[in-house]
Amino acid sequence: MSATSDSLNYQLNKPFLKTLSVYDWVFALLVMAGAYYAWNGYSSYMDNYEVGILFGTAISMVGLGWYWKQSRTFMLSVAAISIYAVTQYEPAVLALKQQGMDGAEAIAALSDWQNKEQGQFIFKYFVSSATAVGWMCFLFGLATITYFLNLFVKSEFPGRVATKMTWIATAMGLVGLMVRWRESYLVNFDFGHIPVSNLYEVFVLFSIITALIYLFYEMRYKTRALGGFVLLIISAAVAFLLWYKFDKGADEIQPLVPALQSYWMKIHVPANFIGYGCFALAAMVGVVFLIRNNASEGGLAARVLPPLDMLDDVQYKSIALGFAFFTIATILGALWAGEAWGGYWSWDPKETWALIVWLNYAAWLHMRLTKGWRGAAMAWWSIAGLFVTLFAFLGVNMFLSGLHSYGEL
Repeated sequence: MSATSDSLNYQLNKPFLKTLSVYDWVFALLVMAGAYYAWNGYSSYMDNYEVGILFGTAISMVGLGWYWKQSRTFMLSVAAISIYAVTQYEPAVLALKQQGMDGAEAIAALSDWQNKEQGQFIFKYFVSSATAVGWMCFLFGLATITYFLNLFVKSEFPGRVATKMTWIATAMGLVGLMVRWRESYLVNFDFGHIPVSNLYEVFVLFSIITALIYLFYEMRYKTRALGGFVLLIISAAVAFLLWYKFDKGADEIQPLVPALQSYWMKIHVPANFIGYGCFALAAMVGVVFLIRNNASEGGLAARVLPPLDMLDDVQYKSIALGFAFFTIATILGALWAGEAWGGYWSWDPKETWALIVWLNYAAWLHMRLTKGWRGAAMAWWSIAGLFVTLFAFLGVNMFLSGLHSYGEL
């Protein structure tokens, strides 16, 4: 056995904690220090459940950073930019309030605010909530084009640029949500809420989560060939988001309806959208599978797209991960319903379609694991599953009414 093999076996057999570097521990310390700072400053506004969510999230971030090293830079960058933006935001809003504006008017007037103090240019055009989301939309669109360009050139440069743009777009989207969270309290303290309460906010969240899941698989499988296809679904979400904002004025911060004024929203909605993001990614991988499966040997598609066994594996793991989180989200939703409406299940249209989505992917996994189904049939099924999920996510809000009517278009 070679020295390299001996070294690899030694690394694999080492206890996990002994594989961590100094940087891993510094990252963990920074995350937990940030959680402690938030608890120390705002615990009076939290109940015990929210304190648990705060520290549970911090521990999860540490675990993710240890497992997926690239995510550490992403998380620290988002935190630093968000803190900078908030420190610029509050003086601006307070100054406008002193001119007699209320919170909502002050937020709206920020785009016309002509204060010449140092740093306001960066704040206004890069890291305010609206502009950060705008940069996210622009960069996702540009990254989609660049990923497809990467399929047709021999150089790896366009692919590396596309990956960087996707990381930056994802970071800017998350910064936009973080700043919007603080913005909601500046508009009116009683309006303050985590920004996952309406379709505008959750479309931003969906774009972020789907991109992060894709970036993980890009790193894991060392291929950028899926990027353009996966980012097509994100670009579609961005197009809807922009229409929804400019045509409906959906980015305006509104007070929460009573049912949403709960700590459950902080865990139910993100878990749900991890599921949605995974299902969307699996569907787009299914599209690539069908293209690759029907490609002639030696043709462009056969040369640039990943092998079928890799595509099948990515599709399976995406659906398995999404199903796990969607199951958790469904259970959490039932518990939330029990608290908010007095019953765990009421066959509300949103609940019914969530069950249909769950049964669809449960059947997909069952046929794969017990019957060994593979290939084009499963790819078509995952694509069809996206449309079922899309109706549960958006169609119910457009065409049906029920207890979840706060999400209407």
